[in-house]
Amino acid sequence: MIQEQQEQAAAEPVDGSGSEPGAEAAIEPEATRRDSGETESSRANRGWWDRNADDYQIEHGSFLGDDRFVWCPEGLDEVEAELLGPAEELRGKHVLEIGAGAAQCSRWLTAQGAHPVALDLSHRQLQHALRIGEGRSRTFPLVQADAGTLPFRDGSFDLACSAYGAIPFVADPVKVFREVRRVLRPGGRWIFSVTHPVRWAFPDEPGPEGLTAGASYFDRTPYVEQDEAGHAVYVEHHRTVGDRVRDVVAGGFRLIDLVEPEWPAWNTQEWGGWSPLRGALIPGTAIFVCERD
Repeated sequence: MIQEQQEQAAAEPVDGSGSEPGAEAAIEPEATRRDSGETESSRANRGWWDRNADDYQIEHGSFLGDDRFVWCPEGLDEVEAELLGPAEELRGKHVLEIGAGAAQCSRWLTAQGAHPVALDLSHRQLQHALRIGEGRSRTFPLVQADAGTLPFRDGSFDLACSAYGAIPFVADPVKVFREVRRVLRPGGRWIFSVTHPVRWAFPDEPGPEGLTAGASYFDRTPYVEQDEAGHAVYVEHHRTVGDRVRDVVAGGFRLIDLVEPEWPAWNTQEWGGWSPLRGALIPGTAIFVCERD
C-alpha cells in the first residue's frame, strides 16, 4: 500500500547517482532576526541541507550511528525511551519519519519489523540514506517532499515521528501537524523533538558564555542567515512552550507527554550549543508525545 502511494505521490524521486552540490563562494552569511514566510523558509532550508549534508554526516554520523534511533544531542535512544511504544509492538506498524536525514531512525524501525517511510526536504540527505543502506537486505521507501504537503493518502500510517526534523525550520507548524494528523490513523501517535524553547534566550555556545540569557524568550522573530542580497540561506523559527502546546492542539492532537531529556554522564561530546556543561543546568531538547483523536 505504501509503495502504491509513493508511485502516485507528487514527490521527487531519489537515486544514488546525484552529483555533489555545486560549489559556492565562501561568503559568511549575515545572521539576523526578521520575518521569514513559508516559501522562503522552505527554499532556504532545502538549500542549506543540500549544501551541508556531507559535513553534517561526517561530523555527527558516528554519534547517530547507521541504524540507531537517537532523539536528540543528549543521546536519548528509543531503545530506552520507548516513546513510540515497546519495540515488540512496532512489528507490522506503518511509520512515517519526517525530516529523516540519512534515515538512521527508519533503519532502526525496519530492524524492529516496522514498515517505515523516510521523508526529507533535502535530496542530498536522502542520498546519504541510500549510501548507508546500500547492500542491506531490508529496505524502505525514501521520499523527497515538504512536510507541509505530505504526498500520502489519508490514514496511511500508524505512527509518525521526527527527531529534530522539519519542525524547527517551518514557518507554519500547525499546517504540518494537520498534515500529519491527516495521514495518521485514529489513535496514531505523533512524536517530535525540537530545540527546547528556553534555549532561545541563551547564546548558542557550549561554554560558560552560553549560560547567561541575552535575548527575550518571548521574541518569536525567526533566526535568519542571509546572503549579500538579503536572501535567506537558513531559517529557524522559535516557539515558546505554550506556543508548541497550542500548535499541537490546533493541529488536532492531544498532548500525552512532554519529555525534557537530562544530559547523561556518558555523553561528553559538544554539538553546537549542546554540551555537558549546559546540559547539567538547562534543558536542551523538548520531545512532544502526541496522539491523534
